[in-house]
Formats: sequence, C-alpha cells, structure tokens
Amino acid sequence: MGFLAWIILGLIAGAIAKLIHPGPDPGGWIASLLIGIVGAVVGGFVFNLVGMGGATGVNLWSIIVAVVGAVICLAIYRRVA
Repeated sequence: MGFLAWIILGLIAGAIAKLIHPGPDPGGWIASLLIGIVGAVVGGFVFNLVGMGGATGVNLWSIIVAVVGAVICLAIYRRVA
C-alpha cells in the first residue's frame, strides 16, 4: 500500500475514532487525525500478527483495521497525556 494511501486511510480512521471515542484530547482534532495515521499502521501490524490480514488499500476492511488501531492509540494517548 502506498504512502499516500496510508495517510488517507489514517485520516479517515482518526476521524471515525474521534467519533467512536469522543472527549477532550490534549491536541484536539489535529492530534486525533495524526493518531489515526499512527493507528492505521499499528492496526495493520496487529492484524497481520494475528493472521487476519492488515490494511490492503483504501477499502472497507482496511478502514476497519485502521479504526481499531486508531481507537487503541487514541485511548493510550489519552491515558499518557
């Protein structure tokens, strides 16, 4: 998957994660979108580790994988910050 696809997928995942996990963030929407990009990578890595296949492009499965990773990253970010 290309670099631009990861960014687009991460931005979508960050916005959805913010809607799923609402509340105040130390960085606001910008931080949530950046965490979404990181979450897309983390979600793809975790899903690959468990054998479910990670992100493969900008499609529904990849968005689900990225959102799961983004929600996890957002929750960790809130705990740490």
